Amino acid sequence: MTQQIADPIAGPITDRLGRVVVLEGISEDNWRAVADVAPADDQRRFVAALAARYLLLSLNGGVWTSVGVRAGDTIAGHLMWAYDAEDGTHWVGGMVVSAPEQGRGVGRAALRAVIQRLSALPECREIRLSCHPDNTAAARLYASLGFRATGEYEDEEAVMALPVRVPAV
Repeated sequence: MTQQIADPIAGPITDRLGRVVVLEGISEDNWRAVADVAPADDQRRFVAALAARYLLLSLNGGVWTSVGVRAGDTIAGHLMWAYDAEDGTHWVGGMVVSAPEQGRGVGRAALRAVIQRLSALPECREIRLSCHPDNTAAARLYASLGFRATGEYEDEEAVMALPVRVPAV
C-alpha cells in the first residue's frame, strides 16, 4: 500500500487534464514505476536520464526524501526534498516528469504539492531549488510559483528561493 502525502484541508491539486496529483511515498508497489520515470531527450542535460538515480541518492545519502508523483492512476514523475539544518532551508531537487506526461501541468501540480507539504512543517522558513541557466522553461515555472533568484549558485545551477510565511505566535 502506498502512502499519499497531501494536505486534505487545502483540497486537491490537479493537472491540466483534471487529474488529482499527489506525492506518494516510495513503496514496494510503486518503486519500479518511479525508477523508470524518464524525461524528454532534450532535458537530459538538466536532469538524470532516469529517476532511478535520484532514488539511489535518497536511499544511500541519508539526506534526501524521494516521492513519486501520481497523476490520477499514473506515476508521472519523481521529486525529492531535503532539510538543511545549518541554515533552516528545505531544498527541492530531482524533479523529473516523464516525457509522455509533460505539458499537462504535472510539474506545476507536483511543485504546488511539495510547497504545500513543506510549508506546513513548523521548521520551514524557506524552500530552495536550483536550475541550470539554460533551462528557461523550468525557471519560468519556478518564478510563476514565487521562487526568486538568490544570486547564489550550486555547482553551475542558479539557486532560487521561496520564503515561507511563519504564523505569528
